[in-house]
Amino acid sequence: MTLRDRDLLSIQEARELVARAAEAQKIFAAFSQEQVDAIVDACAEAATAAGEQLARMAVEETGYGNVPDKIIKNRLASVDVHRAIRGMKTVGVLREDREKGIVEVATPVGVVAAVIPCTNPTSTTIYKTLISIKARNAVVLSPHPSAARCICETAAVLSRAALRAGAPEGLIGCMAHTTMQGTQELMRHRSVGVILATGGTGLVRAAYSSGKPSYGVGPGNVPAYIERTANVRKAVADILAGKTFDYGTICSSEQAIVCDEQVRDLVLEECRRQGAYFLSSEEAEKVGALVFRPGATAPNPQIVGKPATLLAEMTGLKVPPQTRVLIARLTAVGREQPLSAEKLSPILAFYSVPNTAAAIALCNKLLQFGGAGHTAAVHTASESVAKEFGKGVPAFRVCVNTAAVHGSIGYSTNLFPAMTLGCGALGGNITSDNVGPHHLMNIKRIAWESRAIEHRTIPADRRLLADSGASAGQSPVPVQSAAAASAAAPPAAAPPAAASSSASAAAAASEATGSREAGRPASSVASVSSAPQTAPALAAPIGGRSFSSDIPTQEKEGASAPEVTPSTIAAPDRATISKIVERVMGQFGIPRGSGSNVAPGFSPASSSASPSSTPAPPAAKPAPTSNPLPSPKDVAAAAVSAILGARPATAASPAACATAPEAAVGGRSFSSDKSAASGKGASAPEASAPKLAEFVSETDVRNAIRRGEKIFIGPKTIVTPSARDLASSCEVLIETK
Repeated sequence: MTLRDRDLLSIQEARELVARAAEAQKIFAAFSQEQVDAIVDACAEAATAAGEQLARMAVEETGYGNVPDKIIKNRLASVDVHRAIRGMKTVGVLREDREKGIVEVATPVGVVAAVIPCTNPTSTTIYKTLISIKARNAVVLSPHPSAARCICETAAVLSRAALRAGAPEGLIGCMAHTTMQGTQELMRHRSVGVILATGGTGLVRAAYSSGKPSYGVGPGNVPAYIERTANVRKAVADILAGKTFDYGTICSSEQAIVCDEQVRDLVLEECRRQGAYFLSSEEAEKVGALVFRPGATAPNPQIVGKPATLLAEMTGLKVPPQTRVLIARLTAVGREQPLSAEKLSPILAFYSVPNTAAAIALCNKLLQFGGAGHTAAVHTASESVAKEFGKGVPAFRVCVNTAAVHGSIGYSTNLFPAMTLGCGALGGNITSDNVGPHHLMNIKRIAWESRAIEHRTIPADRRLLADSGASAGQSPVPVQSAAAASAAAPPAAAPPAAASSSASAAAAASEATGSREAGRPASSVASVSSAPQTAPALAAPIGGRSFSSDIPTQEKEGASAPEVTPSTIAAPDRATISKIVERVMGQFGIPRGSGSNVAPGFSPASSSASPSSTPAPPAAKPAPTSNPLPSPKDVAAAAVSAILGARPATAASPAACATAPEAAVGGRSFSSDKSAASGKGASAPEASAPKLAEFVSETDVRNAIRRGEKIFIGPKTIVTPSARDLASSCEVLIETK
């Protein structure tokens, strides 16, 4: 089927060009910096050679501007822009901050949709193509319909040069059939990564509403302030040079002169001497009606980029043939004064003010009327005045003692040379910069850890290293540091007690917890190695830090972590707990609502318990007071005893009682009898009952693991959930009667 509808043809063309560009960009993204630079160099060289031809084509097709100035603009794009981006790195690692441990890597955005205006068609095409491919992107150009031929020819020159330098086919594309529907299809295409939109307000809004990241530019209504200390002759020459450059088609060209009253007459005389024609009130009204049609907010396309003499002729005015600009003296800013807006032609407004403060206020009104965030200029011999003016006006490019148009695009200043000038949030734009390759690529950042954090994801045997220092009176160590230290150091030998009884303790724990492990396969209970294997430590080249690979072999091989069995103690209802707590508090003589009144002569029940036959030497403690307070452990033990008093005890494993070593955990002393491992009839000393722990915390379990000991618990022992979870993986708790 042949497409005959222009809109459908434009839409289809946009889709095909983007599809080809996306495939080419995937190949181009793998190019080295040298290959990318070679293609950019070839494109810039070809555009420079064809600069004059393309300038003539632009003037003939659009009727805007003049050939000499368009040649300069083409050279700005092909020579100045190319010179500015030649040494820019856009492939691989961009920056490496070893002190902070951050590496930045360049990443292209993909396909750039570039909308080209009719006022600067060829220069903008060259500029947007160079900065796009410099950042390893493909580009698809959407020309303004009134400049499609010269834009397509410029794209063809660049594409042929890129192909000769080794670029993939389709990297640079241009729509030959442009409609608003086709341009919208291009901007909304799913393969487009970013939009570079240069054109009218409606087009820029369409780009922002496309759902894609967009760099659009706003209109300019540039004021030029001549302060009393300025070199008036040079200031006027700069202003007229900027205003007449390509007949005012660049949006950063001056639109109004604002001067101090002290030099007003001198400025007027200098303007006349350099080719300005001052309009009378009636003539200014006629010119205003020509520039802005009734109800329109944008300039009449028929007057855009035309010389001053032609504009006067179109209005019916007679001006000297050497007239360069038309100037209207105004006293207000707004719709009632149409020539106070952006005119895109060699027409200027003229104002005088008493001082710098008044000049800043007036320039604010001019910029807010139609050029917020764009450009302003100041001519002065005072650095303080230049800074005051720059800080006071809502413009993101303030050019000092130079033409606004040449300074803003980076021709007469050291600003980045560009044909797309962002106006920031003030102008409804995403950036206030002169757009370059750095805006058309994303930055990937690789960041190393610079500060350890506390968390509970390190295996239990590694966490013990962090707690061991604290239990010995040392400062606590972050768990990451402890784990890294354990991975870097050779594994320590297992404690003798743990090594000698590991097999029997595992059997005892399995038998003692038989009721809880019912229904679970034997393979689901895994033992923890006393010295887990670790990978060799790796030294990091960033920031002087060293990082070790401390992942246990079990985790590397994908083995499942030991299954954790929660406590099976049933919780009574709140009413029962309340009654029991009141009874226990009464037994201890603790009045309800007070934690300090204790019955005289109180002695904790556990204090009278006789120590084991071979107790660990107790630590020195201060003498007790006459009325010692009951410890939370004693109160909790009594409460649990009342709650679980009727619960049947679990039979202890004979193996556990026979092989459990003497333990001293958390300040408590436990003893176990040692029986003969073999031989019938062998006499053995009478076994003494092991001391049962009343309360077991996670710290108790950790200390027991570190010392290679076991903790004996009974049905009345309180075991915190975290302690039970940790103990179940290390087989530390031994249940007995």
